[in-house]
Amino acid sequence: MLTEPALTPAQRDDLRSVAAMIIPASREYEVPGADDPKIQADILATLGRDTRRVSEALDHLARLAGKPIAALDPTRRDALAKEFRATGGAAAATLIRVVLQCYYRDDRVLRSLGLELRPPFPLGYPLEQGDWSLLDPVKARPSMWRRVK
Repeated sequence: MLTEPALTPAQRDDLRSVAAMIIPASREYEVPGADDPKIQADILATLGRDTRRVSEALDHLARLAGKPIAALDPTRRDALAKEFRATGGAAAATLIRVVLQCYYRDDRVLRSLGLELRPPFPLGYPLEQGDWSLLDPVKARPSMWRRVK
């Protein structure tokens, strides 16, 4: 099995800066920014097949910025973000999705949104013990068999 190459230290620094631009921390709502160490660790641990696209996006950002993103003044960072969204294509979309995905599954963020730290079903819909009627649509389907070699 091939493993995706890890991000370089410079890419990880830029990822942290980009994540903070996408979702900054909020004292008012008591939530971390997407640059929080726990969220960053989750991003890096779960990149998987998205590593190549995220790496492409961060390389594109580095070319646009000409220096580390954290070193840019806020006005230049905002202009860079607009240019990146316009020219980053699928790689930019992947980078943004990865940051949002990891941010919104963080327990602190879920709590701030009033969500419980568990799957939402059957919240508010108690299931009677032994009631298998939810499976009726599945049982109505024809059986699926595959040959085993």
